Amino acid sequence: MNRIDLEGRKAVVTGGAQGIGRAITERFLDSGATVTIWDMDRSLGEQTIDELSVRGPVSMVDVDVADWDRVSSATARTVAEMGGIDILCANAGIAGANATVIDTDPAEWRRVVDIDLSGVFYCCKAIAPHMVEAGYGRMVNTASIAGKEGNPNAAHYSAAKAGVIALTKSLGKELAGHDIAVNCITPAAAKTAIFDQVEQFHIDYMLSKIPRGRFVTVEEIAAMVAWLASEENSFTTGAAFDLSGGRATY
Repeated sequence: MNRIDLEGRKAVVTGGAQGIGRAITERFLDSGATVTIWDMDRSLGEQTIDELSVRGPVSMVDVDVADWDRVSSATARTVAEMGGIDILCANAGIAGANATVIDTDPAEWRRVVDIDLSGVFYCCKAIAPHMVEAGYGRMVNTASIAGKEGNPNAAHYSAAKAGVIALTKSLGKELAGHDIAVNCITPAAAKTAIFDQVEQFHIDYMLSKIPRGRFVTVEEIAAMVAWLASEENSFTTGAAFDLSGGRATY
């Protein structure tokens, strides 16, 4: 494993208690960062920080990213406790129930979009002013190949992730003059707990679309995120970085 230099950096990873978020947290800690996990699952989050504390300074804040007031409060608390926020990895998300657009319950649509898109917006909006004040920052948002191509039976998820890509591009342009890089990743599916939320036929469909013939690993995702979150990523902003195993067509 190449070691990315994140010494002295203070990072927030949403959805950091498990899956992709946990792998990113581990990589950040191994790279020298201090990490605060934002997660809804307090019990799992506390278990995670207990397990990862041997790797570096890590803490947890119980927060629902779909709730602006809680995100705002979590930001104030995290800034006070860490002394600032240099890195945001807006990763928290859900898959939602598989259904055609015709059969999708409007409440389920709102639930997925609230977490997967509005949650990213809230985190970026709350943390960006602190990065502007500091004159430095790195944001990495977790989108998806579904946001580029649109997966059938997952329109809510696909639309939310497409929104994350557009949000990233817009915010990257807005913050480009402050040494703040805003990028997103567009991974194919990884074998995480999110698979428990989707039907087997949908899992089979996603695998069939990947030329590599396998799912991406969380460690592969974390490796790319670590570089995007580093000072070395000093020029690229407003971009989507592919992790689709050859599936992406643009």
